[in-house]
Amino acid sequence: MTRVLVDADRCTGHGRCYTLAPDVFDADEVGHCVALVGDVAGELEAQAVTAEQNCPEGAITLSR
Repeated sequence: MTRVLVDADRCTGHGRCYTLAPDVFDADEVGHCVALVGDVAGELEAQAVTAEQNCPEGAITLSR
C-alpha cells in the first residue's frame, strides 16, 4: 500500500495530476490538487506514480 500526500503550499494548479490520475486526484475550488484517496494500490498506485512524476512543482509525494 502506498500513501498519497499533496503539499498544498507547493501546488500551483497545473492540473496534470487530476488529468493523468482522475481516480486519485481532483481539483479544489481554485484548481489546486486534492487527493481523493489516502492510500493506493494496483491501478490507482500506477496513476499516482504517473501524477507524481509529472507534477512540475513536486507537490505530490508517494510514501511506500
